[in-house]
Amino acid sequence: MSKHLMEKLGNLVGNKYSRWVTLIVWILIVGILSMSFPQINSVDNYSGSDLPEDVMSEQANAFIEEQFPSDSGLPLLIVWYKEAGLGIEDIQGIQKLYKELANNPLEGQTTLPPFGDLPPEALFASVSENGSSIVTPVFFEETLDAEVVKENFAKIKEITEEAIGENPYDTNLEDDVLHARFSGPAGISVDATDLFMQADVKLLIATVILILVLLIVIYRSPILAITPIIVVGIAYGAISPLLGWFAENGWINKDAQAASIMTVLLFGAGTDYCLFLITRYRDKLLEVENKYLALSLAMKESGGAILMSALTVFIGLATLGLADFGAFERFAVPFSFAIFIMGIAALTVLPAILALMGRAAFFPFVPRTEEMERKRAEKKNKPFKEPKPKHPIMSKIGTFVTNKPWLVIIVTLVVLGGLAPTSTQIKYNYDLLSSFPEDMPSREGFDIIAENFTPGELAPVKILVDTKGEEINLTSQIESLSYIDLVNEPVTSEKDSNIQYYEADLNVNPYSNEAMDLIPTLKEDMKTMLTDAGVENADESYWIGGETSSQVDKKTVQERDESIIQPVMVVIIALLLLVYLRSIAATIYLVGTVLISFFAALGLGWLVLTNFFGAESIASALPLYSFVFLIALGEDYNIFMISEVWNNRKTQSIKEAVKNGVTQTGSVITSAGLILAGTFAVLATLPIQLLVQFGVITALGVLIDTFIVRPLLVPAITVVLGRYAFWPGKLFKKED
Repeated sequence: MSKHLMEKLGNLVGNKYSRWVTLIVWILIVGILSMSFPQINSVDNYSGSDLPEDVMSEQANAFIEEQFPSDSGLPLLIVWYKEAGLGIEDIQGIQKLYKELANNPLEGQTTLPPFGDLPPEALFASVSENGSSIVTPVFFEETLDAEVVKENFAKIKEITEEAIGENPYDTNLEDDVLHARFSGPAGISVDATDLFMQADVKLLIATVILILVLLIVIYRSPILAITPIIVVGIAYGAISPLLGWFAENGWINKDAQAASIMTVLLFGAGTDYCLFLITRYRDKLLEVENKYLALSLAMKESGGAILMSALTVFIGLATLGLADFGAFERFAVPFSFAIFIMGIAALTVLPAILALMGRAAFFPFVPRTEEMERKRAEKKNKPFKEPKPKHPIMSKIGTFVTNKPWLVIIVTLVVLGGLAPTSTQIKYNYDLLSSFPEDMPSREGFDIIAENFTPGELAPVKILVDTKGEEINLTSQIESLSYIDLVNEPVTSEKDSNIQYYEADLNVNPYSNEAMDLIPTLKEDMKTMLTDAGVENADESYWIGGETSSQVDKKTVQERDESIIQPVMVVIIALLLLVYLRSIAATIYLVGTVLISFFAALGLGWLVLTNFFGAESIASALPLYSFVFLIALGEDYNIFMISEVWNNRKTQSIKEAVKNGVTQTGSVITSAGLILAGTFAVLATLPIQLLVQFGVITALGVLIDTFIVRPLLVPAITVVLGRYAFWPGKLFKKED
């Protein structure tokens, strides 16, 4: 969009008469949307699978549901534990609970094992070998509302306390008493919902406070500090109900993690866009007396860069929609839509607010023209003080970079190039539960099972076999495999007598990477067994499901998504830069700098997470999340800085254009980078490891962009390339 058009937009929404209209229209829109549609956080979280239907683990699960139907429903696992060993009286207390549940079923309760009717000795036989633990299930309807499940948990606690005389659910596991924890799919679902609800509130409060503090410290103006918060708040007021409407109608699936990160992105990027315009507005107020003219000029000079930056982030984040992995795909619309609305708000709501406040927005350090300052000094009978040079620190940096560009390039590339290879040493985990706090009840229950039962019992491998009419039983062959601990006798489908179902326990933790490495081996072994048994097309006659197989498919699908989304995003952003800058050379080195910045951030993030956060591995989804954010947001700063250089180059030599570009944009980019990095760093205070790790890596990446790539590396490369930096454009009018 041309600068002339942005100047018209500034006049349209921020003149003396339309400023009120602009604000009233936005407030009415937000009010109507909020009354008409649910907020995104009030919509139920998506609880389906992240994997596409055509992967083997999903095919196996679908096959099991079809051939071995069960109406048991959503399982709640109650994990009972006593370090000194469970006694008969503990078992009898558990039986009292199950008798009450049998006589007075909870809402949505389906299948209930008849534990209350068994002799205590029979149930005692299910206790772990060390005598300390037992796991008892309760099943609920799959479609039961999360709040109802939570209410059922509270009722189970009440019944248990009446049955055994104490509450074993809120105990410290180190105490030598009977403990109980809700785990399994139902327990994890409720804990995750509570966790994200708490995280959303904490995140919003912490983000707003951080931005306010940073803005007051940087700009020393309380009014200015509040202004971006108001703009972002108005934008969020439209975004949240619209996303809620999308989710309510099934157009998108609500993802709690996406909603949490969207809040950070919105406040961070939104504040950045506001700062770009506010800073240019302040500069123009130092040059012209009329505040409306100053705003129009500020829109003319910064509006195009803000629009281009928002468009880059919008399209970059939208590429997540190409993903097959559900969690990636569910992030695309909330992220890109939020940036789209935020960009509109920054170019309409903010000019209207600035037009209303004028110079008062910067109180107590009000920007005035030199003539205004002279008149003010005369009126107060005080001597006129010459204005101090603007941005002295950034001016020195610009001078240094333009005088010693090769030194800057070599040093920065050594630093970034030294960090980047560390990213190849990262270890990944594919287990969702490992992202949750260790003291979360469902995870404590899971850990009790892991510590007191054989590893494979946590999540058996599910093997389906189509015998194609052959009389076979593969129990002994499967059990003879070195990595298999135990195999159940096969169950034959009542619908198709050729279909057999085996459950096999691995002899390693089924959620570990070691177990994942065994699945390809198991597939080859199954193919060999079926071939030896005379089954035709043996490689198409078995399916392997279960948690371990799902994790293997998760890894494969995520790697596929990375291989598609990352290059597509780079190409799209490169094309946008090419259209905006009309320079092939600049497009290449601007994209190249953000790529090396990303790998350096990933490597540095791994070092920080392992050495300061005690991480042994990071969530497998992080590389793609971080890539999408850092590449898009990194180009944001590139666009803003290089736009200034391009403008300067029309009347200045290349060295002058670069030096002044760094000087004019350095302060605002540094401020914006600190705020954006700070908002992402807030994620590190949350109890969810995936968000902690994402926050650390992204914050470090933003800081690398802010303090190394943007003020040093990019300007130095531009100086070294000289007029070729603009090739094949013709932006140079003055010979160097």
